[in-house]
Amino acid sequence: MSVVVRVAASSQPSTASGAFAADVLAGLKSEPKWLWAKYFYDNAGSRLFERITELPEYYPTRTELCILKAHAVEMARLLPAKAALVEFGSGSSAKASILLRAAPHIAAYVPVDISAEFLHHEAEALRRNFPKLAVVPIDADFSGPFELPAEIASLPRAGFFPGSTVGNFDPDDARTFLRNAGRTLGHGAVFLVGVDLVKDAAILHAAYNDAAGVTAKFNLNILARINRALGANFDLTCFAHRAFFNRADSRIEMHLESLKPQRVTVCGETIEFRAGETIHTENSYKYTIDSFAGLARAAGWSVRTAWTDADDYFAVFALVHDGETGAADR
Repeated sequence: MSVVVRVAASSQPSTASGAFAADVLAGLKSEPKWLWAKYFYDNAGSRLFERITELPEYYPTRTELCILKAHAVEMARLLPAKAALVEFGSGSSAKASILLRAAPHIAAYVPVDISAEFLHHEAEALRRNFPKLAVVPIDADFSGPFELPAEIASLPRAGFFPGSTVGNFDPDDARTFLRNAGRTLGHGAVFLVGVDLVKDAAILHAAYNDAAGVTAKFNLNILARINRALGANFDLTCFAHRAFFNRADSRIEMHLESLKPQRVTVCGETIEFRAGETIHTENSYKYTIDSFAGLARAAGWSVRTAWTDADDYFAVFALVHDGETGAADR
């Protein structure tokens, strides 16, 4: 949910990958071109992202882990007994494990992720590490409404959304996501949300342009996925990773730049690229404490507290849902 422009496909391809194909064609036929960032996370993309989190330039993961380790007991005290902890876009279970060890009173853990293979692999590992915990994975796009399983329907709920993934939403979409999360979790629920903070542009640039080129591979993998799943013929050597800080919008932008004029076939349709033309693949918005608090308030949440690191690179917010419930936004 990284790019503001949404263009409906003129027809729904009649394949098992219909929704993916429709979204890809909609983005590539737009001006400027774009792709949904959620499609980064097939199994290969998820594993590449885990490599990114270990890079020396990529501060968000290690900084958030330090915050969680330092304050997990305080966070756990905010979660109700016998609750179901719903993690939106769960990915790796490393951060959830820190919180779950500090909160033995949690009855169920519900990871929600679009990368089904990776999701179930992590769920199995958690079952081994937390044998008394009910682990109930949901293979779904967490950015929109989804159904919770019947086995947790009677439990109080809390939410967990680490990793600064909220920054991948444009502000309007972030408010929609937070409203939908509030309806999923319920009135009065606590929601722990990781947020990347505004900082020196050089630090941000390095984090998204690592020397080892792993972020570039991660970005290019979305084209490889389109080739694998849709039979497209992208030549990955003809595209380059570009990432930069857009100061006016307070966001990192990731693009794939065409290195020459070229034509690519996707689902039987020809997509033309000019030399230097880009596909906008991701945004990562950076917030201040006050700006994120304002965003949360507009979506029906109040800030209970926020924990930061010593350098104020990152924050974990404890939000409390005090907005109205109702039909989910779509």
